[in-house]
Amino acid sequence: MNKGDLATAVADKTGMSKSAANQAVETVFECITDTLKKGEEVRILGFGNFVVAERAASTGRNPQTGEPMEIKASKQAKFKPGKGLKDAVNG
Repeated sequence: MNKGDLATAVADKTGMSKSAANQAVETVFECITDTLKKGEEVRILGFGNFVVAERAASTGRNPQTGEPMEIKASKQAKFKPGKGLKDAVNG
């Protein structure tokens, strides 16, 4: 399922127009992104948590030349599913 399919499913389940459902889906993703940019968590009870994880700098290798290269520190978004989502998928 892609973002368009998700918006269509939301429209079908709620009776919203497809354009309104698409805007709602876009807004949810934008809010999650903005919160993670601030370094804060997004907790959705029964679904899961979106968090920002720090990735330390490390040394890697250039796959073409084999020479060592420095990989700089970065942040990455992670999702940890909640109990409700785990139970729904496994049940």
